[in-house]
Amino acid sequence: MDRTEYFNDMIYRLEELLYHELSGMAAWKVEFVGTDFIQSKDIKGDNEQDVIENTIKEITGAGLVKDMTYAIGGKGVMLKLTMKGCIHLPKEIKLKKDKIEPFVCPITYMVLDQLIEKLGYETTYLADLDIDEKSGECDVHCAIYETPEKIGLVCDWSEE
Repeated sequence: MDRTEYFNDMIYRLEELLYHELSGMAAWKVEFVGTDFIQSKDIKGDNEQDVIENTIKEITGAGLVKDMTYAIGGKGVMLKLTMKGCIHLPKEIKLKKDKIEPFVCPITYMVLDQLIEKLGYETTYLADLDIDEKSGECDVHCAIYETPEKIGLVCDWSEE
């Protein structure tokens, strides 16, 4: 067993246990998973584009994801991340195989953390995690609320 497989198996077990213990509430308890790595980097940026792109450079540069893109839409409160070749994909596949909907994405938490840390965003959260094991691609929809006034702003993300 290689080190990546070992660590993915550990994260899998933790996510499985949290799912069974806390069910839908667990997703709100794990938003700091992965942030230690990105906080150890010197991410710069004065706007969303710079912060997100510089965070992605660190993530891809470390080999955690092979390719990663993003788009902001949904009245400015939806962040869509698309990742290909993520180091955690085997964990996601194993969870889905065991009928557990994956809800922990350390890569996404890194990006969301930097929006809060560097730009002072009010709150963020991972809203939807869609894993396509055949293509090796994940699409993640996140809510990003820059100010308290934006919290609660809704739109149809399916049209984005």
